[in-house]
Amino acid sequence: MSIRHGLLALLERGPRYGSQLRTEFESRTGSTWPLNVGQVYTTLSRLERDGLVVQDGEDDQGHSLYSISDEGRTELRSWFETPVDRSSPPRDELAIKLAMAVGAPGVDIRAVIQSQRHHTVKAMQDYTRLKAQALTDVPANRDEVAWLLVLEQLIFQAEAEARWLDHCEARLVRLAEAAATEPETSTPAPGPARPARTVKARTRR
Repeated sequence: MSIRHGLLALLERGPRYGSQLRTEFESRTGSTWPLNVGQVYTTLSRLERDGLVVQDGEDDQGHSLYSISDEGRTELRSWFETPVDRSSPPRDELAIKLAMAVGAPGVDIRAVIQSQRHHTVKAMQDYTRLKAQALTDVPANRDEVAWLLVLEQLIFQAEAEARWLDHCEARLVRLAEAAATEPETSTPAPGPARPARTVKARTRR
């Protein structure tokens, strides 16, 4: 999740201060990616260094306000228009775990898969329950619509992970069955030694 661009998107709606940005970010994403205030201000400092935001005075309570600059708007438009790069996918802990579990001594990889599937299905059920609650009423504002989109992405992601785990288990079963039915290659038993040829020397007459 690009916190940098997420903050720029919120600042495009008007000047904001740090904790306000954190609250709005979490509201928009349903607290799926929680932030702390220090993380927000660190990102704001980098955005200011890069000329993408500027300090814009204070509000009535003395909070330092930040505004997006013209360069920041250009950066934000570019982010919205550019597809998310999938050529270098982020490391996935589950994929790494299963890759390392294959052939690892003392590890029952099918038990690993079944344990993860139970967790993934439970998460998917929890997300689906939250979605049903969110759809009890028609989303009233953009924050509720944004949270619904994030929630549905989590549901689809969990569904895909559950299908992949099923696929992994089926592949392992097929490989185990193939290994069990493969005939053993035996080394042929050595036969009786053949007598060496005797070469008679020819006598010269």
